[in-house]
Amino acid sequence: MEKTEVLVIGGGQAGIAMSEHLGAAGVAHLVLEKGRVAERWRSGRWDSLVANGPAWHDRFPGLEFSCPPEVFPGKEEVADYFQAYAEKIDAPVRTGVEVTGLTRLEGRHGFLAETTVGPVEAEYVVVATGPFQVPVIPQLVPESAGIMQMHSADYRNPDQLPEGGVLVVGAGSSGVQIAAELAASGRKTFLSVGPHGRPPRAYRGQDCCWWLGVLNRWDAERTPGVEHVTIAVSGARGGHTVDFRDLVQRGVTLVGRAEGFEGGHMTFAPDLPENMAAGDRSYLAVLDAADAYVRRNGLDMPEEPEARVIAPDPDCVVNPILDLDLAAAGVRTILWATGYTFDYSWMKTDAVDAEGQPRQLRGISEEPGIYFLGLPWLTRRASSFIFGVWHDASYIRDHILKRRAYLEFNAQS
Repeated sequence: MEKTEVLVIGGGQAGIAMSEHLGAAGVAHLVLEKGRVAERWRSGRWDSLVANGPAWHDRFPGLEFSCPPEVFPGKEEVADYFQAYAEKIDAPVRTGVEVTGLTRLEGRHGFLAETTVGPVEAEYVVVATGPFQVPVIPQLVPESAGIMQMHSADYRNPDQLPEGGVLVVGAGSSGVQIAAELAASGRKTFLSVGPHGRPPRAYRGQDCCWWLGVLNRWDAERTPGVEHVTIAVSGARGGHTVDFRDLVQRGVTLVGRAEGFEGGHMTFAPDLPENMAAGDRSYLAVLDAADAYVRRNGLDMPEEPEARVIAPDPDCVVNPILDLDLAAAGVRTILWATGYTFDYSWMKTDAVDAEGQPRQLRGISEEPGIYFLGLPWLTRRASSFIFGVWHDASYIRDHILKRRAYLEFNAQS
């Protein structure tokens, strides 16, 4: 029976951040990763993916990317970065080991993890498996419809798809970038656009990551509904502001939120004009906040009036398609960029509720001794981002040390 004080499950950005903080505090721990370090970045993303934040921002303290700071590193560069960081801190990572079960020890403190190489006993467990666990495909189009359906998790490049057009459902960062790539490859492309936020990529000489930082937006607390807002932002093509009207100019046809399917026809809600207008309002709100910050602090940052120029809505927005005959339109593939859900079925503890959702507050589980790390809005807006997970890992480390002190006092009593 192998034993460790803290077992960290997952060797991606959350697991490596946790290892750094535990190691610096002298806490014995073990990190188990079922693939390679940062495996999701390597094999769970499309070929041309780049980070949504520049290298100067989306990193851990103490190690910079090898590329220039203003560059948006590719997925392999990001994975290599975490591998290098793990080596730098001598993280006790074991790759190729999957945790298949987790139970509480009977009659004493701690947990038993069943793994593909044998059991591991730990006093504390940090679940750092991230938010990208089970791809979600809405049950709208039956398999018998005779059209290929694929989740963005399985998409790699346009050549992977059968000939013909593509309907991309979901206009967050993934959907927008994939739709642009498909259109550039010559594919007839439709993009289903739901409610979303649309921040500027850069404004008045600074990237949006900088603006969200100085405006304290990264530290925004979780509020009902806010954590589910889709954000359309991209680091592709050197970084640019996502503009759905520009996508239309490049060959993409916009439609509203996918609503139903029958007889080979996909139907869409008549919400496209409002979704576009709401995205514009969110975009302009960031510019307003940035301008106010510049004035208030007397900064010498050149004005950028052209950033407020929004082109007229194209015809596909003014007169949105509500019913699309997929065969007649030449659409042979539906690509679902519709996010992920959790899979904690291997956890046989009270840390997960009946719906499979983690029972936690700021990463601290209702099951004492279990922690969650790397989830969206775990403590703040930045929680699932590279730089944000670093700070959440510090918070969890501190909680483990406090809990250890209480238990040690009890043992001495």
